[in-house]
Formats: sequence, structure tokens, C-alpha cells
Amino acid sequence: MSVKNKRLDLSYSQMKWETIFKRILIAMSVIMLLLVAGTLITLIVKSMPTIKSLGIGYLWGKVWDPVNNVYGERPFLMGTLLTSFTALLISVPFSYSVAIYLGEYNTKGWLSNLLKNTVELIAAVPSIIYGFWALFVLVPQVLKLENAIHLVPAVGVGAFSASLVLAVMIIPYAASLGTSLIRMVPSSLKEGAYALGATRFEVIRSVVLPFTRSGLFAGILLSLGRALGETMAVTILIGNTSAIGNSFKEVFFGPGNTMASVIANEFSEADHDLYYSALIELGLVLFFVTVVINLIGKRIITKYTNK
Repeated sequence: MSVKNKRLDLSYSQMKWETIFKRILIAMSVIMLLLVAGTLITLIVKSMPTIKSLGIGYLWGKVWDPVNNVYGERPFLMGTLLTSFTALLISVPFSYSVAIYLGEYNTKGWLSNLLKNTVELIAAVPSIIYGFWALFVLVPQVLKLENAIHLVPAVGVGAFSASLVLAVMIIPYAASLGTSLIRMVPSSLKEGAYALGATRFEVIRSVVLPFTRSGLFAGILLSLGRALGETMAVTILIGNTSAIGNSFKEVFFGPGNTMASVIANEFSEADHDLYYSALIELGLVLFFVTVVINLIGKRIITKYTNK
């Protein structure tokens, strides 16, 4: 066989495998879309008894009383958003600080490796372990704070305690992604800024952070997604009550519930169809909340990226 024919056979083989690989990727993408669509359809179908019985009033109802077939998910939606965004506000300064330190100030050495491994370890620890730790270590400190601000009753468990442990749990997501992005900033950009007389702080503020802002915001979204869906640690710490406090202090520090924790606590207790459907509709609402927040975040990322 001539060299020309060998090259033609090799080129044909490469094109064949390229086509097969492309079809595999398309099939995987379609399967992922079908899985998401199937999940959504299943939630909608299983939620139909509650949707037909309660209608839109389910979304802002304040009372959750399965014994009397009264279902309102507003306390759980408030608890989910309150704990998730509070945890995000607490975690972002720590996440960015770790990312900047490991990505810009201390990229090598034993301390850098120790911090990196510690951050990865935080992400790997099961959430229920954090729940137990916070219950015995964090809750007593929160109880002291509640007594100091004269909160009655002061119980220690509640939305604030759940937010604190959530903040610890979601720090690694934004920190790890931020570290990788900061290390990918081209050296020529930073060296140019240094040549113009900029300090390291000015380089970080004016070069590094603007260059990585879309990726850093993606890390925040990743952290928020973890916080919205977290179940076990929140279930242990939030107090598990559907009552809404009369003041911001009571709502913020007092016991509450999230959509995920209600489902975890009560799903096995659902003894009739409407109760079962109401819990599944909580999952449907959580699905839509997560999707909406991510779409808003994607829009913000696109806006900043295109500037």
C-alpha cells in the first residue's frame, strides 16, 4: 500500500472516530435534557392534587397543618431564602480572601498546600457531621448571643445557627474556583500594571478581580445552589417549626424551617394523598426557585462578560 493510501485510510479513520465522538456528546446532552425534563414532569404530575385543591394560594399560605389538610409553603420559602442568602453574605468575604491569598500572595509552599487541602477537606466532610458539630459547639455560642440581645425565648437553634453552618459548608466552592481563576490571569497583564507603578493591592483590585469577575460570580452561584438544597445540617439546626415570628429578630434568630428540611422530616409521615402531594409541590417550588436564581445569575455573568 502506498504512502498516499495509508494517509487516506488514517484520515478516514480519524473522521470516523470524530463523528462517533460527536454523536456520543450529542447523545449525552440529550440524555441530560431528558433527565431534567423528566424530573420536572414527575414533580408536576405528583403535585397535581395540591395544585388543583389549593391553587396559587399554596404559595403564600402561612399555615402548615397536615392534620387539618391546611398547607401553605410561605414559611418554608422564607426560611430557605433567609438561610441561604445569609450564609452567602457571611461566606463571600472568607471565600474571596482565601482565593486571593492562595491565588496571588502565597501560590506555593507548605502553608499554601495546607490551606488548599483544608479547603478541599471542608467540601468533602458530610453535612450531617457539620450539623452535629454546630449543635454542640456553635449553638451554645448563639444562645449566649440571644440572651445578650434579650431574645425570648432564647433557644440557640434557628435560622441564624443554620446560616452560620451553611456559610462554613459553602466556602470551599467559591474559594476553590476563585483560586484557580486568579492563577489563570495572564502574567503580562499584572506585569504591565506593576511596570506602571501599581501596588499589589491595586493590581488585584484593578486587574485581577475585573478579569475574573464572571468566574467569581459563578462560584457564588455554585455556593448558593449548595445552600438552597442543603438538608441534613439545616434540619438539625433550624428548629423545624412552621410558625413565622412576629418581628425580624424572631424570624432571624428563632426556629424555622426550609423546604428541604420539611421534606426530609415529613415525607415518611405523609399518610394521605394531599399531604404527600403538598410535600412534592415543595420540591417543585424549590426546583423553580433554584432555576430562577441561576438564570438571574447567568444573566448577570453574561452582562459583565460582554462589557
